[in-house]
Amino acid sequence: MEITASMVKELRDKTNAGMMDCKKALQDTGADMEKAVDLLRQKGLAKAMKRAGKEAAEGMVHAYIHGGGRIGVLVEVNCETDFAAKSEDFLEFVRNLAMHIAAANPLGIQREDIPQDIIERERAICMAQARESGKPDNILEKMVDGKMRKFYEESVLMEQSYVKDPEKTIQDYLNELVAKIGEKIIVRRFARFQLGME
Repeated sequence: MEITASMVKELRDKTNAGMMDCKKALQDTGADMEKAVDLLRQKGLAKAMKRAGKEAAEGMVHAYIHGGGRIGVLVEVNCETDFAAKSEDFLEFVRNLAMHIAAANPLGIQREDIPQDIIERERAICMAQARESGKPDNILEKMVDGKMRKFYEESVLMEQSYVKDPEKTIQDYLNELVAKIGEKIIVRRFARFQLGME
Protein backbone atom coordinates (compact mmCIF):
# COMPACT_ATOMS: atom_id res chain seq x y z
CA MET A 1 0.00 0.00 0.00
CA GLU A 2 1.27 3.48 -0.84
CA ILE A 3 2.17 5.71 2.11
CA THR A 4 0.62 9.12 1.47
CA ALA A 5 1.68 12.46 2.94
CA SER A 6 -1.68 12.75 4.71
CA MET A 7 -1.11 9.36 6.42
CA VAL A 8 2.33 10.51 7.59
CA LYS A 9 0.84 13.78 8.87
CA GLU A 10 -1.94 11.96 10.73
CA LEU A 11 0.60 9.69 12.43
CA ARG A 12 2.81 12.67 13.28
CA ASP A 13 -0.16 14.49 14.84
CA LYS A 14 -0.94 11.42 16.95
CA THR A 15 2.61 10.76 18.15
CA ASN A 16 4.72 13.94 17.74
CA ALA A 17 7.40 11.75 16.12
CA GLY A 18 9.54 13.02 13.23
CA MET A 19 8.20 12.86 9.65
CA MET A 20 10.79 10.28 8.54
CA ASP A 21 10.15 8.14 11.64
CA CYS A 22 6.41 8.24 10.90
CA LYS A 23 6.94 7.27 7.26
CA LYS A 24 9.23 4.37 8.24
CA ALA A 25 6.78 3.17 10.91
CA LEU A 26 3.95 3.13 8.34
CA GLN A 27 6.16 1.22 5.89
CA ASP A 28 7.20 -1.28 8.58
CA THR A 29 3.59 -1.94 9.62
CA GLY A 30 2.01 -2.13 6.16
CA ALA A 31 0.31 1.26 6.64
CA ASP A 32 -1.61 0.03 9.73
CA MET A 33 -2.10 3.27 11.68
CA GLU A 34 -2.65 1.64 15.10
CA LYS A 35 0.39 -0.65 14.74
CA ALA A 36 2.47 2.32 13.58
CA VAL A 37 1.44 4.30 16.69
CA ASP A 38 2.40 1.35 18.91
CA LEU A 39 5.72 0.91 17.10
CA LEU A 40 6.63 4.58 17.54
CA ARG A 41 5.66 4.49 21.22
CA GLN A 42 7.81 1.39 21.77
CA LYS A 43 10.78 3.06 20.05
CA GLY A 44 10.26 6.24 22.06
CA LEU A 45 10.04 4.30 25.32
CA ALA A 46 13.14 2.25 24.40
CA LYS A 47 15.06 5.46 23.63
CA ALA A 48 13.92 6.96 26.93
CA MET A 49 14.99 3.82 28.83
CA LYS A 50 18.50 4.23 27.39
CA ARG A 51 18.48 7.68 28.94
CA ALA A 52 17.42 6.33 32.36
CA GLY A 53 20.83 7.14 33.84
CA LYS A 54 20.54 10.80 32.83
CA GLU A 55 19.86 13.45 35.43
CA ALA A 56 16.25 14.68 35.57
CA ALA A 57 16.72 18.09 37.16
CA GLU A 58 14.33 20.21 35.10
CA GLY A 59 10.54 20.12 35.31
CA MET A 60 8.03 21.97 37.40
CA VAL A 61 6.22 22.29 40.70
CA HIS A 62 2.49 22.69 40.20
CA ALA A 63 -0.21 23.76 42.66
CA TYR A 64 -3.81 22.61 42.22
CA ILE A 65 -6.74 23.79 44.33
CA HIS A 66 -9.99 21.82 44.16
CA GLY A 67 -13.47 21.96 45.65
CA GLY A 68 -13.66 25.68 46.36
CA GLY A 69 -10.45 25.65 48.34
CA ARG A 70 -11.18 22.50 50.36
CA ILE A 71 -8.38 20.38 48.79
CA GLY A 72 -4.94 21.50 47.62
CA VAL A 73 -2.11 19.58 45.96
CA LEU A 74 1.53 20.48 45.35
CA VAL A 75 3.37 18.12 43.00
CA GLU A 76 6.92 18.12 41.59
CA VAL A 77 7.60 16.31 38.31
CA ASN A 78 11.10 16.28 36.81
CA CYS A 79 12.44 15.76 33.28
CA GLU A 80 15.85 16.16 31.63
CA THR A 81 15.50 19.40 29.68
CA ASP A 82 13.88 22.78 30.00
CA PHE A 83 12.53 22.29 26.47
CA ALA A 84 10.55 19.18 27.54
CA ALA A 85 9.42 20.90 30.75
CA LYS A 86 7.77 23.65 28.69
CA SER A 87 6.08 21.28 26.23
CA GLU A 88 2.28 21.17 26.27
CA ASP A 89 2.29 17.36 26.78
CA PHE A 90 4.47 17.66 29.91
CA LEU A 91 2.42 20.55 31.34
CA GLU A 92 -0.82 18.69 30.71
CA PHE A 93 0.56 15.58 32.44
CA VAL A 94 1.57 17.59 35.53
CA ARG A 95 -1.81 19.35 35.72
CA ASN A 96 -3.69 16.07 35.29
CA LEU A 97 -1.47 14.36 37.87
CA ALA A 98 -2.20 17.06 40.49
CA MET A 99 -5.93 16.78 39.78
CA HIS A 100 -5.69 12.96 40.07
CA ILE A 101 -3.89 13.23 43.43
CA ALA A 102 -6.63 15.57 44.72
CA ALA A 103 -9.31 13.06 43.68
CA ALA A 104 -7.62 9.72 44.49
CA ASN A 105 -5.69 10.64 47.67
CA PRO A 106 -2.69 8.27 47.28
CA LEU A 107 -0.52 7.46 50.31
CA GLY A 108 2.76 7.38 48.38
CA ILE A 109 4.31 7.40 44.89
CA GLN A 110 5.66 3.81 45.06
CA ARG A 111 4.96 0.92 47.44
CA GLU A 112 8.20 1.69 49.31
CA ASP A 113 6.83 5.15 50.20
CA ILE A 114 3.96 3.78 52.28
CA PRO A 115 4.95 3.64 55.99
CA GLN A 116 5.56 0.10 57.26
CA ASP A 117 3.14 0.50 60.18
CA ILE A 118 0.27 1.27 57.75
CA ILE A 119 1.14 -1.82 55.66
CA GLU A 120 1.30 -4.05 58.78
CA ARG A 121 -2.02 -2.69 60.08
CA GLU A 122 -3.69 -3.24 56.69
CA ARG A 123 -2.26 -6.78 56.47
CA ALA A 124 -3.57 -7.58 59.99
CA ILE A 125 -7.06 -6.33 59.05
CA CYS A 126 -6.99 -8.42 55.85
CA MET A 127 -5.89 -11.52 57.81
CA ALA A 128 -8.68 -11.04 60.38
CA GLN A 129 -11.24 -10.75 57.55
CA ALA A 130 -9.81 -13.82 55.81
CA ARG A 131 -9.92 -15.93 59.04
CA GLU A 132 -13.66 -15.26 59.29
CA SER A 133 -14.09 -17.25 56.07
CA GLY A 134 -12.98 -20.42 57.89
CA LYS A 135 -10.65 -21.44 55.05
CA PRO A 136 -7.34 -23.32 55.67
CA ASP A 137 -4.13 -21.34 56.39
CA ASN A 138 -2.56 -21.87 52.94
CA ILE A 139 -5.67 -20.32 51.35
CA LEU A 140 -5.71 -17.46 53.90
CA GLU A 141 -2.27 -16.24 52.76
CA LYS A 142 -3.45 -16.12 49.14
CA MET A 143 -6.58 -14.23 50.18
CA VAL A 144 -4.49 -11.72 52.15
CA ASP A 145 -2.06 -11.30 49.21
CA GLY A 146 -5.01 -10.56 46.92
CA LYS A 147 -6.45 -8.01 49.36
CA MET A 148 -3.03 -6.36 49.76
CA ARG A 149 -2.64 -6.13 45.98
CA LYS A 150 -6.00 -4.32 45.90
CA PHE A 151 -4.83 -2.05 48.75
CA TYR A 152 -1.70 -1.09 46.76
CA GLU A 153 -3.76 -0.45 43.61
CA GLU A 154 -5.90 1.98 45.63
CA SER A 155 -3.10 3.58 47.70
CA VAL A 156 0.05 3.76 45.53
CA LEU A 157 0.01 6.63 43.04
CA MET A 158 1.80 4.79 40.22
CA GLU A 159 -0.54 1.76 40.56
CA GLN A 160 -3.80 3.71 40.82
CA SER A 161 -6.23 3.75 37.92
CA TYR A 162 -6.04 7.19 36.31
CA VAL A 163 -9.27 9.05 37.20
CA LYS A 164 -9.71 10.46 33.68
CA ASP A 165 -9.08 7.07 32.01
CA PRO A 166 -9.58 4.11 34.41
CA GLU A 167 -8.38 1.66 31.73
CA LYS A 168 -4.80 2.74 32.47
CA THR A 169 -2.72 3.31 35.57
CA ILE A 170 -0.73 6.44 36.37
CA GLN A 171 2.40 4.39 35.48
CA ASP A 172 0.88 3.67 32.04
CA TYR A 173 0.11 7.38 31.59
CA LEU A 174 3.70 8.26 32.57
CA ASN A 175 5.10 5.63 30.18
CA GLU A 176 3.08 7.13 27.32
CA LEU A 177 4.53 10.56 28.07
CA VAL A 178 8.08 9.17 28.28
CA ALA A 179 7.60 7.47 24.90
CA LYS A 180 6.22 10.67 23.38
CA ILE A 181 8.79 13.11 24.78
CA GLY A 182 11.76 10.72 24.72
CA GLU A 183 13.12 11.81 28.10
CA LYS A 184 13.36 10.40 31.58
CA ILE A 185 10.44 11.73 33.66
CA ILE A 186 10.13 11.31 37.42
CA VAL A 187 7.27 12.08 39.77
CA ARG A 188 9.53 13.39 42.53
CA ARG A 189 7.10 14.20 45.36
CA PHE A 190 3.68 15.49 46.26
CA ALA A 191 1.74 16.90 49.20
CA ARG A 192 -2.03 16.82 49.51
CA PHE A 193 -3.92 19.06 51.92
CA GLN A 194 -7.57 18.69 52.86
CA LEU A 195 -9.41 21.22 54.97
CA GLY A 196 -9.75 19.98 58.55
CA MET A 197 -7.66 16.80 57.96
CA GLU A 198 -4.20 16.04 59.42
